[in-house]
Amino acid sequence: MAAGSAYGGKGWSRAGIGLFVRSDGGYTSVTVVCALLVSACLVVASAATHWVRAKASEVQQVADASAMAGANSVAAYTTIAQVVDASVLSLGLTGVIVCGAGLVVTAIPGAAPAGTKVFDAGTRVLDARRKFSKSANEGMEHLEGALPLIIVANSAAVVGANSDGGTTYHGCAVPFPVESQSKLDFGDEVNEDQMADAAERMAEASERAADARRRADEAHQEGWRHDCGDAPYNMHQRAGSLSGVAPGDNPYYPSSQGWNFGVALKRCRAYYAARAASEVPDNASPEAQTDSACRKRFYEYAAARMNAGHYYELPDGSVDFELPELPRNTNEMRETTLYTQSVWPCTREGDKRVIHGYAGCPGAKGAAAGTASVSAVDTGGAQTCPVCHLTPATQGQVANASTNIENGYEHHWRALCEEAELFRVAREELAEANREMEEISEESKDAFRLALEAISVKRPSLCPPGAWGCVSVVEAGEGETIPSELTRAFCGSATLPARAAISAATLAPDDATQDNNILSRFFEGLGAQDDPIAGVPVSICTLWGRALLAYGSAYDSVSSATNDMLGGLDSLGLGPVADALRAGINDIVGGLGFEPADMRMRKPVLTNSQNVLDKVGMESVAEARTLIERLPRTDDPMALAQAVGAHVADSALTGKVTIAELPIPGTELSIPLTIDLDKLKGSS
Repeated sequence: MAAGSAYGGKGWSRAGIGLFVRSDGGYTSVTVVCALLVSACLVVASAATHWVRAKASEVQQVADASAMAGANSVAAYTTIAQVVDASVLSLGLTGVIVCGAGLVVTAIPGAAPAGTKVFDAGTRVLDARRKFSKSANEGMEHLEGALPLIIVANSAAVVGANSDGGTTYHGCAVPFPVESQSKLDFGDEVNEDQMADAAERMAEASERAADARRRADEAHQEGWRHDCGDAPYNMHQRAGSLSGVAPGDNPYYPSSQGWNFGVALKRCRAYYAARAASEVPDNASPEAQTDSACRKRFYEYAAARMNAGHYYELPDGSVDFELPELPRNTNEMRETTLYTQSVWPCTREGDKRVIHGYAGCPGAKGAAAGTASVSAVDTGGAQTCPVCHLTPATQGQVANASTNIENGYEHHWRALCEEAELFRVAREELAEANREMEEISEESKDAFRLALEAISVKRPSLCPPGAWGCVSVVEAGEGETIPSELTRAFCGSATLPARAAISAATLAPDDATQDNNILSRFFEGLGAQDDPIAGVPVSICTLWGRALLAYGSAYDSVSSATNDMLGGLDSLGLGPVADALRAGINDIVGGLGFEPADMRMRKPVLTNSQNVLDKVGMESVAEARTLIERLPRTDDPMALAQAVGAHVADSALTGKVTIAELPIPGTELSIPLTIDLDKLKGSS
């Protein structure tokens, strides 16, 4: 067979294109062999390249996993810090609010002892908060001190776990900042002394108010009893029996509800007017005529006195009244106008001036001599008529019998006036006690506001190691030979050189946990307690649970929790002072506006390492290279931590750390918040 082809044209060399293309246009055997050889070389080269790239990329994957492991340790610490902060804040809120409830209860007359117990319960919660806050500060400081080592240990463990197949990895994640920049102050001291002083003074004033109210109620009840309640005799009954008073002027009250002493005064006005209008002598004898005239004179005097009386209930609860007392004997009559008013007819009998009980007295035979008062008999200005026998005693004894016997109208009126005076004194003392309680109430609100502000103003500033992110640096060992099973026919053996990778991870909130945060089930199962006093411990736990959830949930709020707790005091019968104080406390809590904290779980996410390094102040990856160079080829977490500048006491490496003792308000129980560092750092 000839080399070359007509298609090559005249003058082509035998070693030219004709070597690969036949004269008929087909490919030669040389062409086919060359094509197969080139294809095999390309396949083998691609396989080797893929293996090299895959093997080289593994160090980056290990670095990514290491960075995520370090950030995950920071996330665990953040969760612990959120729980501790929420517990301290909610305990403080609970204690102050319960103290406020105690102030409200002490402002209820008669409930001061119960209010003192509630206030004491609030102070015990604040004491528990102090202990918890102190232990939390110490425990969290210890945990933050161990956090760099935990981050390094966890990340180094992940790096070591990926060493297999002849590839050895060394490295760890470096937390930034390396050392804590947190201000771990989980609560200032809350001074409830000002509230305690107000509560003590409020309790004293409340007790005085309760005593005054009790005495006022007793006097009011007794007054009603004499006017309407006594059986079979009372002023209502006697007025209906002894006079023609209209039923509308003689009302009946089946109970003291709605009744007051002014009702009795109005009854007396109608009664004595009716008695005066209907008075007639028992018979025609001079003595009966005189007695009737004295009775009429007494009724007219009594009606005038009643018309001059008054009864007012003042806005502050005190009363202003004048309920005239009537004379019951001659001596008392001598102190009235019945004794001094000149209304009795006189005649001149011989050389004597004689006073008569009525104008038609048979003993009045002489000339008229004007009028005189019965006091003239005592002073010598007139002499007693021997027929009608008008004397001061005659006038003075008109009300004597009816005042001193149970079925006498004046008997009940006099007793009612005595009760009215007791009522007046008690109401004045009650008004004075209420005024003092109002002043203390304003002081109480100020003290409550200061205590609440002390809780809300200062909060811990968390910036633990790794808060900005964790930068992982991982190095792969040298001398790893590229597999030569497929390549030895085409190329010589090769060794993959040492390689390193850098990665970074930081924390991001997980929106999926917005409504399922770490506190949302802490107080499940707590039921409401109907009795706000006997059930104080349960009520406190319920309030604490709601305050705890309000820390991280927009569903509830401290204000509504406070309102619900204080609203349960309605069954105690809040007075105006207690009701105003309750409203003031609710306004203060609502006005401070406790915003719910972001309680979403934090999860580690990969980020550009430069984002973290920028926060640290490293301007280029070249500076990060020094981190790689400092890393020793060891799996010892302590050595790795020291290499990156995290100096941690060796004692912090293992064991359990009790962050704090979490007290349960109203009980003797407490929950130890214990962290197992071995598990946290992944060593067990």
